[in-house]
Amino acid sequence: MKLLGRRTECARLDVLLKAMRGGASDVLVLSGEAGIGKTALLDYAVRCAADVRILRASGVESEMELPYAALHRLCLPLLDGVDHLPGPQAEALATVFGMRAGDRPGPFLVGLGVLNLLAEAARGGPLLCAVDDAHWLDEASAQAIAFVARRLRAESILMLITSRTPIPSMRGLVELGVEGLAPAAAGELLDSVVRWPLDDGVRAALLAEARGNPLALLELPLASPDRLAGGFGLLEATALTGRIEESFRRRIAELPADSQELLLLAAAESAGDPVLIWRAAAALGLSPDAGGACEDAELLTIGVRFAFRHPLVRSAVYHAASAEARRRVHRVLADATSREADPDRRAWHLGQAAERQDEAVAAELEASADRAQSRGGLAAAAAFLERAAALTPDPVKRAERELLAARDKYHAGAPEGAQVLLDKVESGPYDELRSAHVLQLRGHLAFVTGSAALAPSLLLEAARRFEVLDPVLARETYLDAIIYALRVGRFADDVTVTEVAKAAAAAPAPRREASEEPRAQDLLLDALAVVYTEGHEKGAPLVRRALDAFSPDGLSIVEATRWLSLACYGAFATWDDVAWERISAESVRHIRAAGALGMLPVAHSQRMLAHLHAGQFQAAADLLEESDAIVAAIGVDRPAYDVAGVAAWRGQADQAFELLRVAEDAAGERRDGNGLMFVRYASAVLLNGLGRFGEARDAALAAANPRGSAFAYWALTELVEAAVRCGDRALAEQAVEQIAALTTPSGTDWGLGTEARMRGLISEGAGAEAEVGAGPGAEAYYLEAIKRLGRSRGVMDLARTHLVYGEWLRGQERVAEAREQLSTAHGRFAEMGAEAYAERARRELAACGVSVAGPAAQKAVELTEQERQIARRARDGRSNAEIGAELFLSGRTVEWHLRKVFSKLGISSRRELRSVLS
Repeated sequence: MKLLGRRTECARLDVLLKAMRGGASDVLVLSGEAGIGKTALLDYAVRCAADVRILRASGVESEMELPYAALHRLCLPLLDGVDHLPGPQAEALATVFGMRAGDRPGPFLVGLGVLNLLAEAARGGPLLCAVDDAHWLDEASAQAIAFVARRLRAESILMLITSRTPIPSMRGLVELGVEGLAPAAAGELLDSVVRWPLDDGVRAALLAEARGNPLALLELPLASPDRLAGGFGLLEATALTGRIEESFRRRIAELPADSQELLLLAAAESAGDPVLIWRAAAALGLSPDAGGACEDAELLTIGVRFAFRHPLVRSAVYHAASAEARRRVHRVLADATSREADPDRRAWHLGQAAERQDEAVAAELEASADRAQSRGGLAAAAAFLERAAALTPDPVKRAERELLAARDKYHAGAPEGAQVLLDKVESGPYDELRSAHVLQLRGHLAFVTGSAALAPSLLLEAARRFEVLDPVLARETYLDAIIYALRVGRFADDVTVTEVAKAAAAAPAPRREASEEPRAQDLLLDALAVVYTEGHEKGAPLVRRALDAFSPDGLSIVEATRWLSLACYGAFATWDDVAWERISAESVRHIRAAGALGMLPVAHSQRMLAHLHAGQFQAAADLLEESDAIVAAIGVDRPAYDVAGVAAWRGQADQAFELLRVAEDAAGERRDGNGLMFVRYASAVLLNGLGRFGEARDAALAAANPRGSAFAYWALTELVEAAVRCGDRALAEQAVEQIAALTTPSGTDWGLGTEARMRGLISEGAGAEAEVGAGPGAEAYYLEAIKRLGRSRGVMDLARTHLVYGEWLRGQERVAEAREQLSTAHGRFAEMGAEAYAERARRELAACGVSVAGPAAQKAVELTEQERQIARRARDGRSNAEIGAELFLSGRTVEWHLRKVFSKLGISSRRELRSVLS
């Protein structure tokens, strides 16, 4: 049966339901004001899908602080299937649903587990997931449901979600705004309710006031018909939602006292558990018949659960009651709730029942926060702790709980709430250690709230305070300050990486037993402190020792996710591409294992650079695709630095210049000095490849800095080549000496090979335009560079050395030898996909009389981007579950895509992918 005035909306739902039955998956968010008919449309879809499996859950305002409460209700019928999921996903769901104890899982590992749980359930037939009142979902459930909604493809699952207000984690999902009924339909609905004569003016006023809102049309006339006479009652109206709630409040007030108190119990107990509510009702001495009047008034239905006619009824009941009445029902609900079976709900009720500060209740709430944290519910943990703090009589303990709540809010992505709590901490009793913790957290908050320039100075001051209070924490905070100083770079207010390094160098050494090995992060701090104060000659050997300590088996997942990113900076700084390769791979592996997907794009960036360095452009592009999948799943934006970098190395000029422009603007807005250096360095790489040496020199000059980040070091190499080609020998020689101060102490083939290439450039003069007799020095340097770089992972650097050596040979009129070097360079560039440098080598070859054919035309196969990602991973031997875990798809979606790939490529098995995919 169609809904009155909702033909278009019902038709949209009919199309989605038909597609679901045909094997497709989709998601639709129904949005609109309270009472507009979102739930009625959801009910329509459920009625039309009576032949398929239906999972349903609703957000409940009073459950917003209970992590995964709504998700648990949604998945409850499927929990028998949890143990059939891939191991990490099964453990994640079992932990958050309280099926067994375990380490706190990452939120996106939970999302992936739910995605596969639903997909496996849909193997038996289509599945409809109906999520009502999503604006009241607990944050952990909202994030997981949004993750699943974004990754649905071909599982025969339809997810319908209703919400009054936009939900940040669901931004970008397909949305249908539900508007008021058209005038004719609104009039018809009003007439179905008003069974008595109604003045035309009053009727018109009612219709105008309701603005087509179905709930308003149904409820306002019933509030008190006598008040509608002449339309005077309408003058009391304020907001429409308030009017509807007022209508419900009047009807509630007409009920017997027992029925009113039963309604209040149901409003306070969000789960709607009839056993629990009736147990509490008995404790209050309420009559078993009290529910009859509630149902007769069409405010509540009582069955397998207590369900209000509309969320506004719950709101009207709860907010109309006095504070004392609310505390009384929470108190009896706490007494009726099992301490063993549901300690967190009991603690929450106790917290709401407390009339004054109570340490016993506060302690129970703190214990609930610990349990929420172990299940990954950081937002819930923060809420429990915040309420615990409010009920804590001891001001010292209150401040400690406020600090813990602030930390959880920060990690849960609520920096504004964290700032408010830190203000409360600082208004309490002063404690040196707690004050240092506040300063440390303010440093981290500054970086994510638009005040990144303040982060290094705040962390530096926190580290100094920790020195006498907690030396281990002081050293870790110094490392954080170094990483932020490098990231902020030139945007830092008044603290440079050198200043942080000086302070770190003077910090007390960590205490440890004589037989105890130093921690890898302590070695790294000591090494970086020397690098940025005394230079690379003294610091490089210390960095190498520290990097060796970052062994795969020597770090916990927590330590790995925190410190391996900084260890990569150490590898960059000392030109150690072997350690860079190892550590960047370990970083990605550990973060994936931890399910900390929010950190994965950073790890991917460092891994992507390693791939570009090694000439593995396709591998770099694959990582970008995975990062894109992550940010799509998370629903956040990210700067285009990485995409711009890959385009620049590939020499795709038009696309790259636009991406670099966008990335540079983003870096400026974010006060990201490191990102800005990378953009300018990447621009210089591209411009040198295109032979636009004057522009390359300017871009490299803007980035080059021997005291900055690794990108500033690498920009010096681009500056040498560009300056030589522009005839600016003095500038090039100065840059080479700066490079040598960095590379010579490294002792690595990459560093020494790079230095040799730079010395070759300044020895030869102006390259292809060099005069005959420029001297043998250049050739010796080039041959040394080729030998050393050939032993390194620097495939791109090696190819560029063959190129400049070939250009020099041509200038020496040694054409046959030039052809050999230029052909080698061109072949390597073409194999990598470095278009700009390949074209530069092709032009040089043409000048040597060699005509280079373009790549052989390949049969065009129309694979989509996602099909290519899946096909490449299947070719490399990954299982469907592994591919799904990497691309955040269900195993069934991977299966579906592979069937399409096989059909398009004309093959029938994975084994054949190797022969058809290069």
